[in-house]
Amino acid sequence: MKNKLTIGILSALILQGMAAEQGMNEMWGESTVKLRAENAARGQLFDEGNYAMFIHWGLYSQLGNKVDGKTYYGIGEWIMNPRMAGIPVEEYKNLAKTFNPKKFDAKAIAKLAKDAGMKYIIITSKHHEGFAMYHSKACDFNVVDATPWAKDPMHELAEACRAEGLGFGFYYSHNQDWTFPGGNRGPTTDEKGNPATFDDYFVKKCLPQVEEITSNYGPIEIVWFDTPGNMPKKYVQQLVDVVRKNQPNALVSGRAGHGLGDYQSLGDMEVPHKNVDGMWESVDTTNDSWAYAWYDEYWKTPKEILRRLIACVGRGGTYMLNIGPRGDGSVPERAARSLEESGAWIRRYPQVVYAADASPWEHALPWGDVTVKGNRLYLSVFEWPAGGKLYLPGLKTKIASAKLLLGEKSSAVPYESAHGWTILGLPPVAPEKLVSVIEIELAGEPEVVPTFGVDPDIGTEILADFASVAGAELSQKRWMEKFGEWKSVHHVHDWTADAKATFEVSVLEPGDYIVSLTYAGEGRLVWGVDVVGGEHIQNQQNSSHNYQEFPIGWINFPEPGTYAVAVSFLEGDPALASLKSIHFAPAR
Repeated sequence: MKNKLTIGILSALILQGMAAEQGMNEMWGESTVKLRAENAARGQLFDEGNYAMFIHWGLYSQLGNKVDGKTYYGIGEWIMNPRMAGIPVEEYKNLAKTFNPKKFDAKAIAKLAKDAGMKYIIITSKHHEGFAMYHSKACDFNVVDATPWAKDPMHELAEACRAEGLGFGFYYSHNQDWTFPGGNRGPTTDEKGNPATFDDYFVKKCLPQVEEITSNYGPIEIVWFDTPGNMPKKYVQQLVDVVRKNQPNALVSGRAGHGLGDYQSLGDMEVPHKNVDGMWESVDTTNDSWAYAWYDEYWKTPKEILRRLIACVGRGGTYMLNIGPRGDGSVPERAARSLEESGAWIRRYPQVVYAADASPWEHALPWGDVTVKGNRLYLSVFEWPAGGKLYLPGLKTKIASAKLLLGEKSSAVPYESAHGWTILGLPPVAPEKLVSVIEIELAGEPEVVPTFGVDPDIGTEILADFASVAGAELSQKRWMEKFGEWKSVHHVHDWTADAKATFEVSVLEPGDYIVSLTYAGEGRLVWGVDVVGGEHIQNQQNSSHNYQEFPIGWINFPEPGTYAVAVSFLEGDPALASLKSIHFAPAR
């Protein structure tokens, strides 16, 4: 569960009055009085809201990843960089002369965030390319002084957020600046040809701009610094000091560097599989690019947004989901539609998301995920069991009641226990189109054996993250599908002759199960799977450079109980064999 920040006296009094009137659970629902961002204690919206909007918007947005008729595939905010289009500094700065986003509508964006169920908005005030999306007196390369539009959209958005009861904050690239002399990856000489140092950039632009964004736009929820690189600690400390002075209620992102942030920010697009301690967030985007890319129509569906949001809350964190407005300021319609549809679900089930804690199982379950409030478990069922039974392994606390929710209505759910499992009886058809919710009220605090149960109806995948490994290596691997589109996997690799990756599983229904492995490699590989103390199977399958699932065979669990299942690598190139997961499915 997350470490909670202390609530200030003012906010405590506000919350006490609201809770007395409507109940703490309802505080985050649409039926309640708005909690205005300026009344929130430091980090409250982050810690209890659990869901936010990220916005990447700048000069790069009007290019949309197309330069001189050529499309560059990858994250749009890096289009200027040599790894993308390599646009020279002066040529890029000239783009400001045609930046005229007349379709920007701050009120519509704030309303979209509110309708999506988000609690605050963080927007790019200056990205790595150095263009300020607000009126900066420190540098005239900004949206007011350098463009025909000549408006400060940040004032409008800050006001619109406050009108909707949302928090507001800024992204600021503090280390990289590709257009200002001395900034990391920027020009090495000034306009007079004199050598420029990082100190020149920091003193003349970075520090004064952080003063500006923390002084001129009202209460700030977060200052989201990014990519500190090798920036010396003394500079980061000065920036944090400015935030503390001007915005004492604001959080500083972990990407400030040197451990000076208030919380951990995971890798781009990373949703963890295991519970993570402390205060943390996952940053993700509605398609594959953060900034607008004209070709990128691979949008997350409403169900996928909810899956990733609830996974983050279930692992103990906060989910910040990005949109990339077009160069004219408009929001892509398909992104907005997915956000609105998932937001409508959140309005029906706010208790699943807001002020909710991590799952005591510490990982997702085959049919979905779990979040917690006090002695109530909220089971978000993404894969409705066709057999009419939902299986919950390892719950030790006695159940007081179980209900299937349908908005504000509910119906009792029958349940029974067997061999350490709880079995819930469900109707044949899911009541919700996206995600159905079961509320379990416990007789006390949740106590769970965080086991992986082999579900008798639904296929069960167990990731390599959860294996005990001997004779091989278990580590995280990250790669880009397109430039800046990060993927990651925990994998078992560098296998030796006697290496084992062992998974502990709980079995309710004995019998035969089909075992598959998801792996990557080269050529034909032979894998073995053993029920420790039981039967051994092995098989040869082909492999691919990307991860694919291959069947190995059937194994038998002779009776209910806990088993160790070991995977071994028997033949092929052990240097390239990479195991991602094991999968069990009932053989019937």
